[in-house]
Amino acid sequence: MAKSAGTVGIAVMCSRVLGLVREQIFAAMFGAGFAYDSFVVAFRIPNLLRDLFGEGALSAAFVTIFSRYDSGRTQEETWRLASNVLVFFTILLSLVTILGIFMAGPLVSLLAPDFAKVDGKTELTATLTMIMLPFLVFISLAAVVMGMLNTKGRFFVPAMASSFFNLGSIVGGVSLAWILPRYGYPAIIGMAIGTLIGGILQLGVQLPALLKTGFKFFPHLNLRDPGLHSILRLMIPATIGLSATQINIFVNTSFAASCAEGSVSWLNYAFRLVQLPIGLFGVAFSIAIMPVMARHAAKKDINAMRDTLVSSLTMVFCLTIPATTGLILLSEPIIRLIFEHGAFTALDTVATAQTLTLYAAGLMAYSANKILVPVFYALDNTKYPVIASFLAVLANIIIINLTITAFQHLAIALSTSCTMFLNFLFLSAILYWKMGGYPLAALFRGLLKIFIATLCMSLLLFFARMMLAGLLTGSLVQQLLAVLFLICLAAGLYTVILHWLKLSELTEIVDRVRVRFR
Repeated sequence: MAKSAGTVGIAVMCSRVLGLVREQIFAAMFGAGFAYDSFVVAFRIPNLLRDLFGEGALSAAFVTIFSRYDSGRTQEETWRLASNVLVFFTILLSLVTILGIFMAGPLVSLLAPDFAKVDGKTELTATLTMIMLPFLVFISLAAVVMGMLNTKGRFFVPAMASSFFNLGSIVGGVSLAWILPRYGYPAIIGMAIGTLIGGILQLGVQLPALLKTGFKFFPHLNLRDPGLHSILRLMIPATIGLSATQINIFVNTSFAASCAEGSVSWLNYAFRLVQLPIGLFGVAFSIAIMPVMARHAAKKDINAMRDTLVSSLTMVFCLTIPATTGLILLSEPIIRLIFEHGAFTALDTVATAQTLTLYAAGLMAYSANKILVPVFYALDNTKYPVIASFLAVLANIIIINLTITAFQHLAIALSTSCTMFLNFLFLSAILYWKMGGYPLAALFRGLLKIFIATLCMSLLLFFARMMLAGLLTGSLVQQLLAVLFLICLAAGLYTVILHWLKLSELTEIVDRVRVRFR
């Protein structure tokens, strides 16, 4: 599983690096304000729908049922199910997209009512929304194809597909942003069209790999298909649970839009950086664990599920806890290096760095939740993630209301991290009860070693950062070399100490690497 997660992690790393390049372009071209605030809110609408109907609920439910068909049915039955799902959701999501285009104006007014206070901001956001809504169809179908490839043991290509999304967004978006102003259109519209191009590429790049698995497309729509019914049955509670997440996003966006101009942008830039370790660690292990847990569940091997869960959580904590510390201690140098160019000012750097610090505090819990939720799917018990999501909504609203006056946009980042920890505690406790326990002693031993290594790394990083303070505010090359040196120094010390403390998961991986190189 670590090998599969590593494969996914490499691909996700490429995608996240390209994603940062994309954000750098946005920061340089638009800074933090009118145009980028509008883009963020406009893109959030198809993203809300994607998580609600497509990539999140659909992907998890489809992998669970498709894995059962793949291990217990004929290939023709398996591919017929896949074809039926593709046709059904293409039609359904196309109708949702058309409805969303007609309702773009009211949706923007609902999501960001305070945009109406700035002349033209609501209208621009509605236009961008209409352009980007078809992204929902392509990205959801890409998620179904990714589920098929993952079940067949193909992880690299689907994980790499999101790199093509970013590539399409960058090349197509920047080209159009340069051309369209000559014809009287805002440059940000070019970036919106680039996002749509990226969604098409993310689906298209996976199709050759799918055909190599022996996939046969049967162009039919069978609404009575029991496999489709099983997927929809699993999707319903997941969609309800994700709707709670979307309510949280809606609440956060509405609060952010009511803060100072630029707040939406600062939150988005900071969250993009936090998405890098979440994608590398949380998402990578989530994708790798889903088919493994589904197979163990099909065989009713609860002991194997327990061991897989604890090992996965240990590895995720091993990677995210030091990443959290690194992001907190190096938040300002990293933001300055990546974003402080063109229209992005020193004030934007400070505001975004403060936001990143608070988001990073919840990184461990956010990534761990990515591991826990697929286990509930494998156990065919999805009501508890739903309950956890609605509890998170309630907690989020309470925390933001208590802190928004004092902390403004920072209250949103703080609340996000707090609710992630509450979610993690709830889900892990319920899973412990439902699985009849899992080896907590092994998990806590691993955590103790991780905390010791992280403490040593943090002390080194704190003093090394002070020694290199001049370089961290110098030229671009000096900043780059100083940040890379600090990251490599901290990562090297952390790995050495953790290996010396004999964390079993790390020791096993090191031993396998040694054998491979021999």
